[in-house]
Amino acid sequence: MTKDDILKALESVIDPELRRNIVELDMVRAVEIRDAGVVDVTVSLTTPGCPIRNHFQTGVTNAVRSVEGVTQVNVSFDVLTDQQKSDLQRKLGRGGGLPTGALAQVANVLCIGSGKGGVGKSTLTVNLAAALTAEGKRVGVLDADVWGYSVPRMLGLGNDRPAVSAQRKIVPLEAHGIKVMSIGFFMGSEDAAVVWRGPMLHKALTQFLEDVEWGQLDYLLIDLPPGTGDVSMTLAQLLPQAKFVIVTTPQPTAQKVARRAAEMAHKVNLDIAGVIENMAGFVTPGGERFPIFGEGGGQALADELDVPLLGNVPLTMPLRECSDAGEPLVNADPDDPASQAAAHAARGLIALTPVELPVMAPAADPPTLPVTQHKPAGMSLPMAG
Repeated sequence: MTKDDILKALESVIDPELRRNIVELDMVRAVEIRDAGVVDVTVSLTTPGCPIRNHFQTGVTNAVRSVEGVTQVNVSFDVLTDQQKSDLQRKLGRGGGLPTGALAQVANVLCIGSGKGGVGKSTLTVNLAAALTAEGKRVGVLDADVWGYSVPRMLGLGNDRPAVSAQRKIVPLEAHGIKVMSIGFFMGSEDAAVVWRGPMLHKALTQFLEDVEWGQLDYLLIDLPPGTGDVSMTLAQLLPQAKFVIVTTPQPTAQKVARRAAEMAHKVNLDIAGVIENMAGFVTPGGERFPIFGEGGGQALADELDVPLLGNVPLTMPLRECSDAGEPLVNADPDDPASQAAAHAARGLIALTPVELPVMAPAADPPTLPVTQHKPAGMSLPMAG
């Protein structure tokens, strides 16, 4: 047993947000091999209160114990110095700092987007979230379609409003086992229009990511607005580790517009996880299928981008009915063709994003106050016309 053996084993311990192993990130500060197979390992964290400290404790212990001859593992922690943090930022190519906030406990961030509206991104996001939850994953949804927010209605949350914890963090609402945050919760009415310019959008999205108690999630799905404008660029800046899922309909016109969204993702260095073809034919209650939007656009786009086609989700009448009723079709009728296609796409995403966080014991619930009485510091919502 040598120090190199221990370091090789520690390459299996992945920082779930930076997506690299702790040896490559220079987080292994010291390795000491003592008599009788006892090994002491010191790991440097980015912040003293790192919320995934237990993840590293468990991962390091298990990795080192796998080395032949090790009888005991002692793990201790310190904190990176400012110089070490700067070195790590340069290594990662990040100018905006290291993740230390609420999303440190989120294993995978998936942005669901397209180059145009009307392709069913929100409906698909909600049903993908329900399908991932049905697979035993911890899931959250951020409705970042600020102007066309519809996720609250699709999940049956209506005019419910979030609370604020004793730590002055927004507590997301929960429906069907999914944690949810949307600008719609702060508008007073689902008919209220959001009239904001770019700086306000940037501030609101930053708060939804940093000032929300997302807790431990295997997946955070972000429902993007149409196009390639302010919101997409803000999220790319705030979430350089996120992956992009492109939604298109089968016809060539939609496929070409979705290609622009892929180009945007490349320009801001977001990885594309895959393509989902929505509205892939209309399936009647009797099972007959009509390709009213054509066929093949999703596969053609996936081939052009050299990414997998994760699913072909058809239009069905229950899909629309359940969206209006506030219940994901995946839950209401798992045998519907659209449900089965969404579940297939969810399993494909699981295969492409294997990083998961360990289950930790939940902390005691903090006391909460209504948002109308006690807002987080700096919260400026809503400002709408």
